[in-house]
Amino acid sequence: METKKTKEIKRKVRALQKEMSKVGPVMRGTVVVIGTRNKQPYFSLNKDKRTRLIYLGRRKEGLAREYSENYRRLLNLVEEMTILNMEFLKEI
Repeated sequence: METKKTKEIKRKVRALQKEMSKVGPVMRGTVVVIGTRNKQPYFSLNKDKRTRLIYLGRRKEGLAREYSENYRRLLNLVEEMTILNMEFLKEI
């Protein structure tokens, strides 16, 4: 028998799943600006203990920032869902 609390948790999880489906393209990493006089934007990713850089140029910088922000947003949603699912497991 589902309690009021478990129904509420399930409702919140469904809402988070719906929000997750709306998140656009994702990229783990950050946009960094390198240079003293001639500052240039790069995308930085640490993978397998190595930092990888790709040159973005001004044209792609905004898109890369958006993808990186989408990743952080998705990660926050996963964290919220984890907490709710832990509560759900305790209740059942």
